[in-house]
Amino acid sequence: LTVAKGWRALKQQRKIKPLTPEKLSELAIFYVGRFATSRGNLARYLNRKIGERGWEGDEPPDVAALIEKLVGYGYVDDAAYAEAKAQSLTRRGYGARRVDAAVRAAGIGDADRERADDVVENTRISAALKLAQRRRWGPFADEREDDPAKREKQFSAFIRAGHDMTLARRILRMEPGADVSVLED
Repeated sequence: LTVAKGWRALKQQRKIKPLTPEKLSELAIFYVGRFATSRGNLARYLNRKIGERGWEGDEPPDVAALIEKLVGYGYVDDAAYAEAKAQSLTRRGYGARRVDAAVRAAGIGDADRERADDVVENTRISAALKLAQRRRWGPFADEREDDPAKREKQFSAFIRAGHDMTLARRILRMEPGADVSVLED
């Protein structure tokens, strides 16, 4: 091998062994030990690994049963994952629609989203203010933005971040240095 080919060539030359039920279980436990995850994310991961490496067993892999076993042990908790995801995204300045999209993408069902919805509802104003502060818009700007094109871009960014239009307009219309406590409900 030449140096230019490197580890990729070695990896391609090495024959990857197909997964067995034991190895699949090890992969699942390693994954949940390393990452907070949902049932949906874990199922996608395990199915991807089966697709990449193949399956050695006589019967098809029972990914759902393996996931339910890990749920029973408490290693996977969709409600707690959804709540943590909502807290993380709202701290970064994202709004309800963006949080909802991320939670749905993780495969969280409606029954497990209650706590996440509460987090979003309780932090909707502070999350929008966090976005405005990070971007230095509205009350956090050095000077008022009078260019309509730039104001439209700012408004669009609020909408893409998942905030409602009314709140975005209220924040962007505030004068630089204005008291943000008037937004609190």
